[in-house]
Amino acid sequence: MSTRSSPYASGPLPPRGRETPERHNPLIRTSDRVEFWLRRVLMAVLIVGLPVAGLVVGRTTYESSIRTAQTQSAERQQVGARVVSIAENVGQAAKERAQVRWTDDSGAVRTSSALLKPGMTEGATVRVWVDRDGTVTAAPLTKRQALGNGWFAGGFTVVGVTAGVFLTRAGARLLLDRGRYARWDAEWELVEPTWAGRFRR
Repeated sequence: MSTRSSPYASGPLPPRGRETPERHNPLIRTSDRVEFWLRRVLMAVLIVGLPVAGLVVGRTTYESSIRTAQTQSAERQQVGARVVSIAENVGQAAKERAQVRWTDDSGAVRTSSALLKPGMTEGATVRVWVDRDGTVTAAPLTKRQALGNGWFAGGFTVVGVTAGVFLTRAGARLLLDRGRYARWDAEWELVEPTWAGRFRR
């Protein structure tokens, strides 16, 4: 008989639907009860906590992105600008960096660097986004992008919580098994001399 044969109680498996450990069953160990209730808690987290966490994080991210989009829309505006020169041509598959010039609301002429669609030529008229300081910037966040951010954050939360639940269960099972094996070995060391002595007679 191997001391590493099994850390679990021997005997047939209980029928489905009757997995609750009996309080007065001498074969049920404390580690069995811990594992049983841990499984129930983790199952509750998956059933109840998982959708709630995904919904809360997704909605919070969406609302935060919407506020950002509103702030950017209030601080940025599109202006017509003329391409002065192409500073860097990185090919048709990417944007081109160019110098553009436009006149702001106060009548001042401004020049700045901007990323434009490929194929632009000097002298062409383009629309660029500028902030209140007159600096060329990216377009404000859109509602679709805010919605996408919400879905991404919610989905990532769902994946993270699911992975955390399974990792917690696997880690707890590993620790419990180590304890079971240690107690199994300790008990076998006490029983083995008596057991082996029966065969020396």
